[in-house]
Amino acid sequence: MKDRLNSEEILIPVDREAELDALADVMRKASGAGLQVVNALGTPTRNLLAVLPGFVTNRIEKATISALDQSFRAAAATRGPVGDAPDWLTRAMTLGTGGAAGMGGLPAALAEIPVTTTVILRAIQGIASAHGFDPERPDVRDACLSVFAADAPLDQPNEPDLSFLTMRMTTTGLTALIARVAPRLSVALGQKVAAQAVPVLGVAVGAATNYVYTAYYQDIARIQFGLMRLSEQEGQSMERLVHDLKGRLID
Repeated sequence: MKDRLNSEEILIPVDREAELDALADVMRKASGAGLQVVNALGTPTRNLLAVLPGFVTNRIEKATISALDQSFRAAAATRGPVGDAPDWLTRAMTLGTGGAAGMGGLPAALAEIPVTTTVILRAIQGIASAHGFDPERPDVRDACLSVFAADAPLDQPNEPDLSFLTMRMTTTGLTALIARVAPRLSVALGQKVAAQAVPVLGVAVGAATNYVYTAYYQDIARIQFGLMRLSEQEGQSMERLVHDLKGRLID
């Protein structure tokens, strides 16, 4: 088990400023990921959840907690027997499930939540590993899940909220972290379900939405673990690095 970064990676000189510039570019790309889907829907993302009946919103909140718990266990279980998939394959998989869910309407979109969540989380664990971190390490496990606490992919915030990058557990245990992440993710998944339920556009938008969600959370994971690696190599706090990254995004 790797408790620290690989020794080969520690020996590689790091250009702190160049690394932060590169991560800022990834953040800008991720923040604009949902623009094409939003344009296709022809409605502001803030109104997407309004089209869903109240009982559906409640089901999404409960399904999010269940999906995170099941997805983490399922994704972790496949890491040994199944290798990490390249980005394009992961996105192709969720694109297919999103299109199928869009074809089936609201019930299918709800049923598809844990499937897509598992595939994305599995990809996040692979990105953690690629940065030299063991996904079974408790703090890395928490970081994998905290990726889902980022702004929803279909949101277009004026200023990105990067607080998820320094999320800290106030209590121990997977259940506690899921309880903290679920409210943010349920908003994102609610927008996705609403988009997939749009009449006529359901199949195309369902596929496009899943592609965007997958690419978005992969980019967020690269920012998360890029900063964690930089923190360990430079001996600087995540809070300081996030502050500097945010400064680049505001400029």
